[in-house]
Amino acid sequence: MARLKTENLLTQENHTVISAPDSVEGISILKSRHVDFVVTEVEIGDVDGWRLSRFIRTGILATDANVPILLITENHCERIAETTARMFDINRVISFQELPLISSVLDQVCRNKDNLSALPNILVIEDTEDTANLVKRMLQHKFSIEIAEDGLKGIAAFKTKQYDIVLLDIQLPGMSGDHVLDELMRLNPKQVVIAMTAHGTVDIAELMLVKGAADYIQKPFKAEQLRRVCEIAAKREDFIVSNQQFSAKTTELRTEQQKYDSLAKTHYRILDSLSSIVIEVTPSGRITFLNQAWQKCTGYMVSESIGKLFTDFIHVSHAHLITYLEETIQSVLDEKSNQNIIEIKLNSKNQGFFWGEINFSPFYDDESKLAGIAGTIDDISVRKKAEDNLKHLALHDTLTGLHNRYYFDNELKNITSIATRTGIEYSLLYLDLDHFKVINDTQGHHQGDLVLKEISKLLAERTRASDILCRIGGDEFAMLLIRTGLEKAEILANEVCDTIANSSFQFDDQTYKVSCSIGIAAIDGQSTNSDLYLQRADIAMFAAKEKGRNRVHTYQDNDQVTDALKHSFDWVQKIQSALVSDQITMHFQPVLNIQTQQIAYYEALVRLVVEDKIIYPGDFIPSLEKAEDMDLLDRHVVGKTCHMMHQYPELNCVAINLSAQAFTDDRFLHYVEQKLVEYQINPSRIIFELTESASLSNITGTQRMVNKLNQLGCSFSIDDFGTGFSTFAYLKQIPAQSVKIDGSFVKDMLQDPIDAALVKAIHETALALNKKTVAEFVENEAILNKLTEVGVHYAQGYHIAKPMDIQTLIAQQKQATEPAV
Repeated sequence: MARLKTENLLTQENHTVISAPDSVEGISILKSRHVDFVVTEVEIGDVDGWRLSRFIRTGILATDANVPILLITENHCERIAETTARMFDINRVISFQELPLISSVLDQVCRNKDNLSALPNILVIEDTEDTANLVKRMLQHKFSIEIAEDGLKGIAAFKTKQYDIVLLDIQLPGMSGDHVLDELMRLNPKQVVIAMTAHGTVDIAELMLVKGAADYIQKPFKAEQLRRVCEIAAKREDFIVSNQQFSAKTTELRTEQQKYDSLAKTHYRILDSLSSIVIEVTPSGRITFLNQAWQKCTGYMVSESIGKLFTDFIHVSHAHLITYLEETIQSVLDEKSNQNIIEIKLNSKNQGFFWGEINFSPFYDDESKLAGIAGTIDDISVRKKAEDNLKHLALHDTLTGLHNRYYFDNELKNITSIATRTGIEYSLLYLDLDHFKVINDTQGHHQGDLVLKEISKLLAERTRASDILCRIGGDEFAMLLIRTGLEKAEILANEVCDTIANSSFQFDDQTYKVSCSIGIAAIDGQSTNSDLYLQRADIAMFAAKEKGRNRVHTYQDNDQVTDALKHSFDWVQKIQSALVSDQITMHFQPVLNIQTQQIAYYEALVRLVVEDKIIYPGDFIPSLEKAEDMDLLDRHVVGKTCHMMHQYPELNCVAINLSAQAFTDDRFLHYVEQKLVEYQINPSRIIFELTESASLSNITGTQRMVNKLNQLGCSFSIDDFGTGFSTFAYLKQIPAQSVKIDGSFVKDMLQDPIDAALVKAIHETALALNKKTVAEFVENEAILNKLTEVGVHYAQGYHIAKPMDIQTLIAQQKQATEPAV
């Protein structure tokens, strides 16, 4: 009947119609004849309409593989049918009730209007041209892409056109990403927005999701990751709308019982083709409907799951969320909330559990009475794993895997608060390795890192499950001992000292032995200032070092700590005396221009000469910092370096490290000007360096000083970038010309993909801000080749050259310029 009606309607419009009673005869016709349009139903014989469409698209028939296809269904839920039709490359779907409009529909499809085969539209709001072009290349085969360079242009485009998805960069110039999201949600609260970030944290992701983002992805991303996120976002909207349409159709279909079986068959087939779980539960929480995606995700058969409580499938680790889930469902049933999204772990027979994002809303019967909850469950395990990796990276030391300084500071504050309220005893152990700098200075950082990893394992073996072990500095560790008094803490500390002292560490043909000094402080709740306890443990650790190292010292108010630290103060006085009498010498390490393979400049590295011994910075700078005398060293280094640059023209350009203290001293700028004039140094030959962590302690002061140095004509570089876990927005705040990528990322970038990704991300961000990048700790040719591939501008490290005195430097330059014999 439907076939005859369709034929009559098309004939009346002067179309030449070729009719086939079933799919078998239809295929026979298409094998031998060319047609301009195919109109088919779903149930058309042995080969249904869906499979017929796919058969046509294979291109093995006589007719064109791209011929427009119109599917007619007896009844259909619009979004589900359209979504499925799009998957089968069908151009348009209409119901039998719309048959009188078939001629105009054919005309629209021919004019590519309202055509399901049209690519979904994506608006990419991204200020970095390279990233925007990369997104376009990744998605252009499946999506129609439009680019907006900033938030204002993106909003303007959004007002003029409807987009299926918006890809939004969080860090935008001018109007920030979260403000752009607010405006998009105001214009269209249902708009699907995917947030993009290069330094995503849990807090940033949560902020964007709370503001209305459907998903987020971290840069740099792979093509498959981006496509997957976009496809999920598109399907998620399809599924939500489909579910709402399905709920509305339920009421309508109760009055059309005769057609229900046929329509239900279509719906079940479509629902079972979805990757998302579709679920319905009664007001009491029992499952009444599931599609086949349930079995694929959980491993449980649909038949054995129907009738059970949904809460029975919540993983035991999330049992504490059952009450919250029940309360949320009840709020929907009470019509206090129309729609809710919850992320929770669900049981899986095969993998133990998977992360599911539950999106549910109420549905009603034919009498408009609340019937239960309907919704979808998407598997978001991949996304949750990425979030966990980000969280782990933020709270752990990348070298040793132990908790980092940020985590330690927070836990110390928490324990201090608990001790203040309850009076429970805790102990803090502050551990510093003795003479560890010698390994780094003589053997290179790679060997030093291997020793640190082994020592971390030894410490972890000595740490109870209830205690907290952190790496809080280069060779410094801290242990928070829970419910432990000083007596037991001293026993453990002495055991740790003995364990490290009795251990040896062999790598290749090198064997290393180290010891440690440990300071202990009681966290007794007498003070609410957590820094006070850390300071006490630090003082005790210095006392242990001054008493001979490889020992333990406990802080006591009435002990001889002052006398023990007198030796430390004497050492500071010796350093100060050496500086005043100019007992310093400068070494210089070349920095290579990777593109030209020429030495671009040298980094000035200071050494002290005390009692005819060369003292390296790691042995005297900490003492100067504690004595707050770093400004004295800064002035000597600047004066000495300028004098040597005047005396030795071979030092064409030199980078000078400054302390954070220099940036709080307004007189320092005048001193720099004075030395530049005194030694007739062109300011462009000077590059000042300040570590990221030091500049973060006083961003305003740093900005002010850097601007003034730039005005003089000097350049500025951010040293050790990446160690402080600051946002990349920090790069925009400091007017530096270059960024030195911290060596801890560079040296392991060949083995650690996370380090490689961080190096690339820092370089690309710096490049976008028109800054050069310098990679330190370049210890072999393979690392240099990888940096060349990434595009890093400069390289520094033992593979290029070790630090050298000026005579060695001049000799090497002379040898390099002499013609070969």
